[in-house]
Amino acid sequence: MFSSSRSRSKMIRGGRNNITSAPAFSKDAKKLLLCTANSVSVYSVATGLKITSLEGHTATVTTVIVDLKSDDTFTYCWTSSLDGKIHLWEFSEPKLLKSFDTHLPIYSLVMIPSNVSRSLIAYVSVEDFSTVSKDLFAQIRRFILIDEPLPSGDILKEMEEPKPIVLSPSREFFGVCNNCIIHIWNASFGASEHLMPKETTLRHTQLITVFAFHPNQKILAAGDVTGRVLIWKDIGNGELTSVKSEDDPESSCTTFNWHSAEVTVLNFSSDGALLYSGVKEGVLVVWELDTRKKQLLPKIESPLLYFIFSSDPTLSSVICADNQIHLLKMPSMEILRTISGIKPRRLDPTGFLCYVRTMDICLIRTVSIDRSSGIAALCTANHRVQLYNLLNDHEVSEVQVCESNHHPDNDGVRVSLTAVALSRNGSVMATADARFAATNFSEGLVSLKFWVFVPDSKTFSLSTVIDQPHREAAITAIALNPTRSMAVSISSAGDFKIWVCNSDKNLTPEDSNWICHGVGSYKRTPITAAVFSWDGSCLALAAKTVITIWHPLKNELLYVVGKTNVPIMELSFARGGFLIAASHRFKRHLSVWDLMTFTLSWSYRLHVEAIATEADSPYFAVLTWLPESYRSAKSNEQIFRGKDGAILLFDGSGPKPVAIWTVMKARGGTLSFVEDGKKSQPLLAYVNRSHEYVLFDPYSDENLETSAIDHEAFLAAISKKRKRCKKKAMMLERPWETIFCGSTLNFPPYPDVCAAIFGSQMLKKVCESERVERQT
Repeated sequence: MFSSSRSRSKMIRGGRNNITSAPAFSKDAKKLLLCTANSVSVYSVATGLKITSLEGHTATVTTVIVDLKSDDTFTYCWTSSLDGKIHLWEFSEPKLLKSFDTHLPIYSLVMIPSNVSRSLIAYVSVEDFSTVSKDLFAQIRRFILIDEPLPSGDILKEMEEPKPIVLSPSREFFGVCNNCIIHIWNASFGASEHLMPKETTLRHTQLITVFAFHPNQKILAAGDVTGRVLIWKDIGNGELTSVKSEDDPESSCTTFNWHSAEVTVLNFSSDGALLYSGVKEGVLVVWELDTRKKQLLPKIESPLLYFIFSSDPTLSSVICADNQIHLLKMPSMEILRTISGIKPRRLDPTGFLCYVRTMDICLIRTVSIDRSSGIAALCTANHRVQLYNLLNDHEVSEVQVCESNHHPDNDGVRVSLTAVALSRNGSVMATADARFAATNFSEGLVSLKFWVFVPDSKTFSLSTVIDQPHREAAITAIALNPTRSMAVSISSAGDFKIWVCNSDKNLTPEDSNWICHGVGSYKRTPITAAVFSWDGSCLALAAKTVITIWHPLKNELLYVVGKTNVPIMELSFARGGFLIAASHRFKRHLSVWDLMTFTLSWSYRLHVEAIATEADSPYFAVLTWLPESYRSAKSNEQIFRGKDGAILLFDGSGPKPVAIWTVMKARGGTLSFVEDGKKSQPLLAYVNRSHEYVLFDPYSDENLETSAIDHEAFLAAISKKRKRCKKKAMMLERPWETIFCGSTLNFPPYPDVCAAIFGSQMLKKVCESERVERQT
């Protein structure tokens, strides 16, 4: 996700995906082990907080298995990874005890003790592209874990793609599902190093999605894509099929048919009397095997991926597709606590792109970060905003912006969260959403909502709802004033509106209302970007290619800073009197404008995703993504190192980067400076499109890259010739006659409006002029 060419100081990482593989309870059921990216995180069941992390793999961890020989003194676990390594850990310290290298990416692992020696037998699902067969690259292999180096291993089965291996609780059987067939091996025949396990097959007429073994009998349950649950008895004694034949009229396969969608979760209770089945709708059903009676359990509002039991019969865990792990009290299925990761965002850009009817509007404005607290507001699935603490890596709360059922598209109406913005102190949040018909993109209902933070509940309460704030046009961005209760919204219709909060001191924050303070436009051109200055005294707006400065209180156009060749999608004020402009999507543009002289200081042709500036520092950071054509060039392989993006740290006064870091998943990512109370310097937060993030000190000597040759080589690879020009700003005396459609108030002196920003710079120039006069 993140790398630089020099050693780095300690970073804060978080937001990792916790649901790539099934978790595991410790033997005493007091800890839960989760596969999170390249490591395993150990959480406390009692508190839901992370205790420690097992760091040692260099690729995604695919399996974690708690060793049943663990006792109260030692807690062991095995892990496997796509790096080909199998590790043995003592996870209470934590400490890496042993390591074995298979030299093949491991997608699944089961461990079985050998009956002959003290060694363990590992059955792994791997991928090997060096095989003779051109179609079957996935394999089930057996490795004897004695000493390094490991032999190549025995091949049990070849398949088209890697499949997860399922081990029976008694460790007598293990198997894999391949389309309509389940391959089962009797592990007792393979417990000797000189014997291969015996294989049998179970055949079905439909695609099998999941299966599970009975804890103490030769019974297997399987679920298919149609929602049926099948029960096979006497497995391991020969090939079985789900279809009755003339030779076997009394088939050993029975069917439970209730689900309407494919089965994703299947597990037996610890005593084997009950079978739990679940589907993507978040519905769990418990079946009594003897009576075939069923009972619906409380619905969980997310697709189900895994359902596991602990050694404590009253404790289980369900893992959901929204990156949430719920600890459940059995048998009531009451949620005791939740381990929350950052939820994935809902991806439905096609409908909203058709609705706004323009490709010049930037739609990636669904993440906002409060600089003072490190709280990020992220638009997630099911039309919610998740508040997540980046410094502590845990969820704060969640806000339901739009009320909807689990499948909001079933009624033909699409709902999209188009923008979210947090105030600088985190006290106010603004959101924009649009509802439109899936078959008719010409009309839609747009809502602008203002929320106020409630400290007691650590969440936001709805304050004001404004329907159709820009008539039928969609809101494409919202900006909040950093010093007062003021906001600006821009739309695809070409206008912008300034909103203020009433100042009645008798009203509580929850009862306060937001009203429209002013409306404006520039030549009826779509407004594509908006930002307030750090002191809130001026507002910068981009009318496609034209950058303008406005007085927000009086709603007056002050200056036209300049014009670019491409539409501007993001603006940001930098310390020292600079304004940074950038384009998004497939337009390449980054420019820095000097507001003291109103000239273009310097520019690059970069694919920019985000800009981050800091109020008390002249430095700013730029997130850029690298097209495949750049990364695939042989001359650039050493520069990009397989990454698809980069973060560049600039000083506004010059075009030479201070530092460069290469990153992964840059498309759709965001940047922000975050204040850390433990450090004097702010941290830089990078959140990628998968909502994984890293916080680091960009000013640390251990993080900075100082090689000018590296900078020149990197910029030469991603940018064409740097341009410099001295375009003068258009200082209009009567702007309302030609370009302004809005209120027409008095035109104030520009230094009076932005005195807090430019006062120090103007004073510096006056002092320098007096010194030159005295010298002459």
